[in-house]
Amino acid sequence: MTVERIFDELGHFSRYQACLYFAAVFQAIACGIHYLASVFLVETPNFVCAGPGNITDILYGNLTGSSLTDILPVFKSGTGPLVVRTVEGEQWELSRCSCALRINPQDFTYDFDGKKTVKACEDFVYDHTEVYQSIVTDWDLVCESEWLAKLCQPSFMLGVLIGALVFGDIADRVGRVKILMITSVCQFVLGVAVAFSGNYYFFMVLRFLLAMVSSGYLVVVFVYVTEFTGIKVRTWTSMHVHAAFAVGIMVVALTGYLVRFWWIYQIILSTCTSPFLFFCWKFPETPFYLMAKGRYKDTQTLLDTIARVNGIESRMNVEELLEQEEKENGRLLLEESNEKPMQSEKKLSILDLFRSWRMAGRTCTVWAIWFIGSLGYYVFSLGSVNLGGNQYINLFLVGAVELPSYLVGCFAMDRIGRKKTCAPALLLAGVACMLIIVVPPDIEILAIVLSMTGKFAIAIAFGLIYLYTCELYPTIIRSLAVGSGSMMCRVGSVVAPFCVYLSHVWVYLPQLIVGILAFIIGVLTLLLPETLGKPLTSTLEEAEALGREPSKKSSAPGDKDAEDGLEMNQHYAKA
Repeated sequence: MTVERIFDELGHFSRYQACLYFAAVFQAIACGIHYLASVFLVETPNFVCAGPGNITDILYGNLTGSSLTDILPVFKSGTGPLVVRTVEGEQWELSRCSCALRINPQDFTYDFDGKKTVKACEDFVYDHTEVYQSIVTDWDLVCESEWLAKLCQPSFMLGVLIGALVFGDIADRVGRVKILMITSVCQFVLGVAVAFSGNYYFFMVLRFLLAMVSSGYLVVVFVYVTEFTGIKVRTWTSMHVHAAFAVGIMVVALTGYLVRFWWIYQIILSTCTSPFLFFCWKFPETPFYLMAKGRYKDTQTLLDTIARVNGIESRMNVEELLEQEEKENGRLLLEESNEKPMQSEKKLSILDLFRSWRMAGRTCTVWAIWFIGSLGYYVFSLGSVNLGGNQYINLFLVGAVELPSYLVGCFAMDRIGRKKTCAPALLLAGVACMLIIVVPPDIEILAIVLSMTGKFAIAIAFGLIYLYTCELYPTIIRSLAVGSGSMMCRVGSVVAPFCVYLSHVWVYLPQLIVGILAFIIGVLTLLLPETLGKPLTSTLEEAEALGREPSKKSSAPGDKDAEDGLEMNQHYAKA
């Protein structure tokens, strides 16, 4: 599409685009924050059943004490109960989810062979060494209610899945900017409201809605920055949105370390990106969207603004962006209606991603990359808890380790291409998973290195698929394509915990599944068209013609038109 000429004339990443970009990416930090906030919101500290009455003495193996809080830091489930004595002289054995009254004990000893009366716990005592207050301690989400706490993250990811599809579709209909503003305001309002939720069910509903708007912003912001930057910098601008997400993860770790009250923690996380709300209403719509909707007067105003802010004297005319045949027909002149569409206002749906066998195969492969990227990322991340050490440092490093992968991905994408970066990354992740299986158990360092290699490679593929998807689909369904891909990504994130549970069947089964899928999808990626240096397409015909070799004789007039359009696009891209 000749709209790409805007960046050749007015700058690929000059002052105007840079201001918009860094503002939009700043708010993307909030998405990383809300995605990972539940790590500490639902953290379950060490706990034990609260004994009836006032406790005077406690026995735990060879340890003695007078308060449960003194023994809880060293208490481990499955190693035996805590034996306590009350002021009334009763002796109780306290476990996590039950307590037992000793019948007629002779002495106060740890071992007892007599009869006991067992009953379920009604109250619990928590260890506040690491976590002073979480939703688990507030609402006793332990023992029989433990599944309610575990449901928090899957339900959030379900909201992310729905939000990705819904907001991606709406953004193609009403515009990118409206969705960015609405989702940003809702992230702030819902994020703060979560902190004041009075019960578990209200908490879950608010978190579900928060997941939808966070996902909506993340999907649309990728499209927004892609359509506001030129080919020369599009790789870097798209990939570094992921870097902002990783920064959000590090913010969660730092805030969780400093604040041990979950509601204060939630308020801080929800307000740290609130300055974005003061200027997001000034964001303009993208030139690609304005041209696709036939809003030429708005496009001309935007071009004039970009030229003025960038300090460029050249004044580009919108008519220069129109196809020659359209100008000759006189259908698309500036004096015509501001809302007249460039194409017929046919309602597009997800079925248009499968309009031909060629597009169907492309969509299936792209969706598979989204899925394995998310599945592999979370399998490697959840496995990192076995490394031990400080949990806050571990989470901080999980975010920090992503940054170099995006830098490597950017360099590779701009030099060898999108396809030649994505496919080897997936193949490397697959090979790393296979090698982990054959590493001897006594060589732990090698297993850790291979695990980090696998995550590093998955992060590269996962980082570039956003931009790659934007470049593989035309303007009229670009947000829908990214939204549907993000939906598959969320399916992977929902499946990942269940995949990790398979380690109880065989310790290496999760890595085996990820490795096989990553290798197969890496091979399929080689069949996708390369988009490096290609302009963004605007019509389904242009997008479908990507990767085709121009032929002297076309089998159909429509094919010839699409190929001619791509040749013209490539000419302008190189200009």
